[in-house]
Amino acid sequence: MKAGDKNRPSTLGDLKKSGYRSRSVKDEIRSNLINGIRAGKPVFEGVLGYEHSVFPEVERALLSRHNINLLGLRGQAKTRMARQLIKLLDPAIPIVAGSPINDDPLQPISRYSLDLIEEEGDATPIEWIGPEQRYTEKLATPDVSVADLIGDTDPIKAARLKLDYSDERVIHFGLVPRANRGIFVINELPDLQARIQVALFNILQEGDIQIRGFKLRLPLDVLFVFTANPEDYTSRGAIITPLKDRIQSQILTHYPRSKEISGAITRQEARLTPEQEQSIEIPELMADLVEEIAIAARNSEFVDQKSGVSARLTISAFENLVSSVERRMLYSGEEKARARVGDLLSLVPAITGKVELVYEGEQEGPRNVALGLIGKALRSTFSQYFPDPELVKKRKNEANPYEQIIDWFSKRSLELDNQLSEAELRKKLLSVSGLQKLVQKYNPGIAERDESLMMEFVLHGLAEHSLIGKGLLEEGLSFRDLFSSVFSMDDFEDEDMNE
Repeated sequence: MKAGDKNRPSTLGDLKKSGYRSRSVKDEIRSNLINGIRAGKPVFEGVLGYEHSVFPEVERALLSRHNINLLGLRGQAKTRMARQLIKLLDPAIPIVAGSPINDDPLQPISRYSLDLIEEEGDATPIEWIGPEQRYTEKLATPDVSVADLIGDTDPIKAARLKLDYSDERVIHFGLVPRANRGIFVINELPDLQARIQVALFNILQEGDIQIRGFKLRLPLDVLFVFTANPEDYTSRGAIITPLKDRIQSQILTHYPRSKEISGAITRQEARLTPEQEQSIEIPELMADLVEEIAIAARNSEFVDQKSGVSARLTISAFENLVSSVERRMLYSGEEKARARVGDLLSLVPAITGKVELVYEGEQEGPRNVALGLIGKALRSTFSQYFPDPELVKKRKNEANPYEQIIDWFSKRSLELDNQLSEAELRKKLLSVSGLQKLVQKYNPGIAERDESLMMEFVLHGLAEHSLIGKGLLEEGLSFRDLFSSVFSMDDFEDEDMNE
């Protein structure tokens, strides 16, 4: 029966005649979950990588009718999962009309509803509310008070109704009572002050509340879902032990366990315009490099691993990559364009804003750390397409497949401006002796446009393995002999330090 169904019972008497039976929200969710599993309907949509780890644990917790704490680092879809639980609620449930805490007409608990039913009897009006109205979410911040969550006396109501402060009707209910018969989510639980966490004890264990010393017992019916970041336990706050003891299931979330899943999440979450999707191509290599940057960050000694590296890094980086291509396309007047390796420089702003640095990282500088992460991504990916330069160095008796390219740079340099057209870029790359031949040897049958991308990739890969040098220009990169590039990079770093 939907909330807007005109045939629904509108009075308590009609509800009784309809045969409606009350059930707790946890029983309701459990029943709907069972039906959903039997019907093959997924509980969570748009959350990838948790199919065999987190989702089964959440389902077991809901079947057990547990309150849940989702514990994990930033950007692990904790809040998204919590919000999708409303799909397990009934399409509509009846409440006493005007009830501040969604009173069940058959089992009222508030003074307002008890008095109204006593006065009106079976003529008591009822309303129907849907899942969205039964979901409440609160971000825990240090300024949250007991009155915000539980409630307080309302002097204005007391004056307007001419009531004594001992009268239950002067109570103004907080967020938790108003979430009665629904789902209540508290994000970043450790940020809630310890004395406020104490106020949740009775609600979680006995299901009742106390407000300003009133002798009332409200057996609230709420499914609690908390989210927390392990970093908070040491940095900003902690979940006090008695409260943790009252949360029956603590479920650990995690980052994507494969690059393929991470890439799928990035593609799914990246906010691109229809024009961008139609006119801009992101080759598979470039998409992989974006994901490798996050992997490098999660293993970097300069990044605070306790803080984590959110999936938002790759999403923002991917969006920046697309925008970098779009900008070049707009200035060149081209109608279509594709990403190239040099566009990775445009990802620096997305990286610096998404990672927390340790002391050594701060000393290195956010920009240099970001460039280092891009370099590590290039280095780790290069050996998947071409012979590992480190192994090549160790094989003294074997021919070096990169020797001709290295020799070319010993006498020349190559500048690749970010705004070069595809034709201009290819012409410059073809001028490097042995570069095209190398790409064709290890990528037989490669298409021309992919060939250009791979030629550029080879230069970046050799630079990251210190076989040729690479320097930063105002609008692009230069490749040259390794020895001469050392001085140019020193000059660049000096300029960067003086800014």
